[in-house]
Amino acid sequence: MTHPLSRCTHIFRPLYRAAILASAALFMSGVAHADATLDRIASRHEIAVGVLIGGSPFGSLDPQTQQPRGVNVDLANDIGRRLGVKVTLVSVQPSTRVQFLQQGKVDILIANMEYNAQRGELLDYVPTPYYRVGGTAITLKTSGIERWEDLRGKPVCISQGSSYIRPLVERYGAVPRAFQGSSQSLLALRGGSCVAAVHDAAPLLYPLQQRDPEWRDYRTLQPELEPAPSVIWVRKGEKDTVAKLDAIVKDWHRSGWLIEDEAKNGLTPPSPALAEWHRQLPTVQ
Repeated sequence: MTHPLSRCTHIFRPLYRAAILASAALFMSGVAHADATLDRIASRHEIAVGVLIGGSPFGSLDPQTQQPRGVNVDLANDIGRRLGVKVTLVSVQPSTRVQFLQQGKVDILIANMEYNAQRGELLDYVPTPYYRVGGTAITLKTSGIERWEDLRGKPVCISQGSSYIRPLVERYGAVPRAFQGSSQSLLALRGGSCVAAVHDAAPLLYPLQQRDPEWRDYRTLQPELEPAPSVIWVRKGEKDTVAKLDAIVKDWHRSGWLIEDEAKNGLTPPSPALAEWHRQLPTVQ
């Protein structure tokens, strides 16, 4: 027996067709206004994330599996989960990360790259930070370096492209010796090429000093140099990508997920900024 509704199909078919065409036009209009990065992620069902694998709790290789792990890796994987796409991790260095993003080798950067005005002129970024990081200098306890001012005129190992180079030179008169990454810089410090090495405090130097017996004879300087928000970076003009990712970062703060992930990766002491943002974000819409 023919279903009663089937007899009405020919009456409503033109309306169905019109509705489908209208929906398609609306969808295409939305796609046309989406930025290139979101279009590419959707078409490939994949997001390429530039991460810094420098041996810190933010990014390192698991000694057993040789797979990347750390806070940056967790953030990238959760973004992929929320977007429903595969995540491809691309290892970057401080000296190459901006070029990788500008050249399209990665879609976004989660690479221990804090906000400053100079970087903000080159790239766009997600306005809600996922961490706050300042720099510190690590030096032998016998070096006589007790304050930042003691670095004046002395060689300091640092990563190429580090945001700490300018204040070290302009404020403290240090002589930077730039290396491709933190591993090379710290190796040069141990070899006597400089009196101190300056890198991120919480992600790298504090854990190194606390956990690695080889660094027990070294100390770090306070206060932290140029504390700044760690943000996710995108190419200039990618406003839709920024909006999509900003909603995700805010939810990380609201839910306390970032605090849990910090603890999971052994970052100590806990960041007061994460606790502050967790309290504030529930009221931010």
